[in-house]
Order: sequence, then C-alpha cells, then structure tokens
Amino acid sequence: MKNLLILAFAVLFSTNMFGQQDPMFTKYMFNSLHYNPAYAGSHDHLSLALLHRTQWINFKGAPSTQTLTAHTPLRENRVGVGLTLLHDQIGATNTSSANLSYAYRIPFGKKAKLAIGVQGGVTNYRADWQKLNLETGNDVAFAGENTNKWLPNFGLGIYFQTKHFYTGLSSPHLIEHKLRDKGTSSLEPSLIAQQYRHYFFTIGGAIPIKGDDIIFKPSLLIKNVGIDSKLRKTEELQAINAPTEFDFDVSFLFMETLWVGTAFRSSIEKFSNDKSSFDSGDVWASYNLRNGMRIGLAYDYTLTEIRKETPGSFEVMLGYEFNFKNRRIETPRYF
Repeated sequence: MKNLLILAFAVLFSTNMFGQQDPMFTKYMFNSLHYNPAYAGSHDHLSLALLHRTQWINFKGAPSTQTLTAHTPLRENRVGVGLTLLHDQIGATNTSSANLSYAYRIPFGKKAKLAIGVQGGVTNYRADWQKLNLETGNDVAFAGENTNKWLPNFGLGIYFQTKHFYTGLSSPHLIEHKLRDKGTSSLEPSLIAQQYRHYFFTIGGAIPIKGDDIIFKPSLLIKNVGIDSKLRKTEELQAINAPTEFDFDVSFLFMETLWVGTAFRSSIEKFSNDKSSFDSGDVWASYNLRNGMRIGLAYDYTLTEIRKETPGSFEVMLGYEFNFKNRRIETPRYF
C-alpha cells in the first residue's frame, strides 16, 4: 500500500495532473454551493451545511475532506450571497480555501428563477515532503523544499430553478495556477504540476408520487476537466487525459422528512473504451428534524481495484435550515 501512495504522489507532483483535482462528494446535492456560486440564495432563507468525507477507509494517506457552506437571499430574494470553506488532505498535501459568492436572481413567472453567480477567494496549498516514507531516499519527485502557496481565484456559474426542476453550469476556479515549476536540471522533474479548470453540469427534478408526501428525485452531476485543453499553449499542458465523470442519483423524499437514495459514479469514457473504470455504487440517507436540523450519512462501495485494500468511503453531513417555523406553511423547497 505504501508503494501505491508513493506512486500516486510521484504522478501528481512530478508530471502533469492526469485526473480530476477538485474533491468529490456523494451528497453533492447538499453541497451545491461548492460547485456553483449561482446557487447562493436558492433556498429563499439562510441555510448552513457541514460535510465530512473520508475516502477509501483504512487506506493510509487517502483523501479526507471537510466543507462548510452558508448562503442566504437578500433584497427580497433578488440577490444571494454565500460562503464556502474547504479543507482537503491527501497524504503529505493539504489544501484550504475560502470563497465568497454573489448571485443575482432573475424571476421567470411566479415560480422560476434564473441566477447568475460569481465567486472570489483564495486557496492555500501546502506539501510537507518530510512526512513521506520513501523507499528511494533520493527520489527527485520529492526533492527540494516543502511547498506553501497562496493562490487567489474566481469562478462563474448559472443556475435555473423551478419548484420541480433545476439545472446549472459552472466553473468555480477559472485561474490555472502552477503548483510546481518545471525543473531546470536533469535531476529535477521534467514536467510541472498545475491546477486545471473544472466544469460542472447539474440537472435534476422532483416528481410527486403521492402529493408532497412522496417525492421522486432523480439528479445528475457531470464533471469535466479537459474540455478546453486545446486552448493551452504547450502540448504538455494539453495532455490532461482526465475522464469525464458523472454521478447519477435517484432518491425518494418521504413526508418532507426522510430522504433515502442510491447513486452510481463512473466515467463516460468507460462506455466507449477500457481506459477508464466504474468508480462506485453509493447509498445514502438524510433526516430533517423538526427544529430545522438535518443529518445525513452516505456510503460508497468502491468498484475499482482499490476495493482489495478498502471497504469503501463514507460521508457525514449536518445542516440547518432557518425556515423551520413556517416550513409546513410555505411552498416546500426540494432543491
């Protein structure tokens, strides 16, 4: 297992990044502000969510991610503002970020709204190579000083929502920062490590099965990294090779209280060639308490070869909705 981690870090920091860099979440529908700044204010009240993800249980150095999101409408629901905090640790690397979001919401009729959002913030990227137990003491991929970078960024998004339908498109980090410069000698890595723009497309619906007592809610999240790769100046920066990943989720909401669902994560390329693989099958549940609190759990069963080393991944979620006093009186919000 140690060899596998060393190999992963060597690929990450001595070559281009051949994969998706932004953290993944099974309960992405409870964490939508992380992907799309236009989501700010969409609940029509102040909403808080805290989420923890442990990926690949028992896998030393595997990703561990925490996010806190808060957003609320202002000015008679025409403006939404939000805050997103994130901490992501993978082995010897740590990433912490903070972003402020602003969304302008345009009404379409009485029930639909189109939001245009922008966010700005900063990311602190740190790498402590001394924490690695290398089998080869002079591995040039981890030579030199530790890394500590402050990286400002901004993102854009659009989000359309009705009572029973939503869709959105966003890129939360548009600036592509270098995490490690290209080496200048034969002993240094020949390629660079760099952040890449990620694009997210979401779509979903809420279909009443028995009035508002039973709601069927399908949703889809598509994540892409390399769609604009040909616009980059050099061939080494164009060679991203990250698959286009999708998360397809189906769930049922009972009595506006209990929410249970299942999901499947894979890549679109898997269905056309064997260069990718199915990622995971997931189950999750969420419960809305009468005081406005929401709690949730998710479990991912890994479908790749990594399942030989780990039983899977899990997430824990806590949320708070500030409309609990009149939730039964107002029109229910499903997204």
